Amino acid sequence: MLHDRDRIFTNLYGFADWRLAGARSRGDWDGTRALLAKGRDWLIEEMKASGLRGRGGAGFPTGVKWSFMPKTEGPRPHYLVINADEGEPGTCKDRDILRHEPHKLVEGALIAGFAIGAHAGYVYVRGEFVREAEHLQAAIDEARAAGLLGPDACGSGWPFELYVHRGAGAYICGEESALIESLEGKKGQPRLKPPFPAGVGLYGCPTTVNNVESIAVAPTILRRGGAWFAGLGRPKNSGTKVFCISGHVERPCNVEEEMGIPLRELIERHAGGVRGGWDNLLAVIPGGSSTPLLTRETCDSVLMDFDSLREARSGLGTAAVIVMDKSTDVVRAIARLSRFYAHESCGQCTPCREGTGWLARIMDRMVRGEAEIEEIDRLEQLTRQIEGHTICALGDAAAWPIQGLIRAFRPELERRILAARQSRGEAA
Repeated sequence: MLHDRDRIFTNLYGFADWRLAGARSRGDWDGTRALLAKGRDWLIEEMKASGLRGRGGAGFPTGVKWSFMPKTEGPRPHYLVINADEGEPGTCKDRDILRHEPHKLVEGALIAGFAIGAHAGYVYVRGEFVREAEHLQAAIDEARAAGLLGPDACGSGWPFELYVHRGAGAYICGEESALIESLEGKKGQPRLKPPFPAGVGLYGCPTTVNNVESIAVAPTILRRGGAWFAGLGRPKNSGTKVFCISGHVERPCNVEEEMGIPLRELIERHAGGVRGGWDNLLAVIPGGSSTPLLTRETCDSVLMDFDSLREARSGLGTAAVIVMDKSTDVVRAIARLSRFYAHESCGQCTPCREGTGWLARIMDRMVRGEAEIEEIDRLEQLTRQIEGHTICALGDAAAWPIQGLIRAFRPELERRILAARQSRGEAA
């Protein structure tokens, strides 16, 4: 269990003042100038030592990503881009950070911008996050008025400006290259890689793209030391994480906890347990809608971190825990997710453009029991033809929930098909 002294987000629920005065009373903007004075190399090495892995889903080491940027500015400016598009169903952590802890993000943006040699940063905010964008803009305005941003940010001599850019509701723009395309005023579609953003990013310039949570935790890590953060959690899965717990629990919530906490403890301690008790649990999607679900048996012992969930053939993703009790029609639930991914496909890659729609249509027939037993294997084969064959991971996101369903609940799919046959008076 995470001790209160180790919590980074101390106003996650918005009980205190989110503006600059309140943020400063909680330790934000404390000694920021001194941190910048330690230099770019120290900042990057300390972030590497912390073991922080990106909190947007992919889990790439943040300090390593910062180190990819060119060491000198050169003729092209450097840019920091913060991904606040948060469109993954079940995920709602970044919106609370934007709403209740915006100064953590603004301060983190300044530090990250300095570390990568950027004088400008852009926060790409999901279009539906109206109040969140307002709070973030107000925090930026306060910081600029106080001299914390601007031509001499924090009195460091480093000029840095931060801008809010509102998205238009496209899930695909959560992918970093599609986000960059959208920022440039183009259609939000992923780019082929390489080149990677650190070489050719926003406006063709070196760019680092990080998630809101990854940037917001950086100031506290640097103030308290990378070794402190690395001492929380498990090796290669260090630090704290904001978990989003929703679905059939007594108290849905966002909560900051230590990486590697057992899933059962997370749900029972912070969300009041499964509705009707743990024995009423059917399955859990552990990392947002794109990660394969886990059965009750796996949920009894699995740990909530990148490596443990990968070993369980799922993933931490954004740590959005969606709990389903035995009243859930699990086939219908996954079919609903299939329709979401079919709708959100940008259409650029043929396997995704054609395959996601095909998956959704088959899943709708599975819900009604109108499919054939043989189609279960065909459905699984189709997911393999999509997975790994697209520019971005949306194709994988559409495939994995179905793969998890077939792996865990194939008997339910077969039962439904056979029951529908019998109701129609057909031979099994």
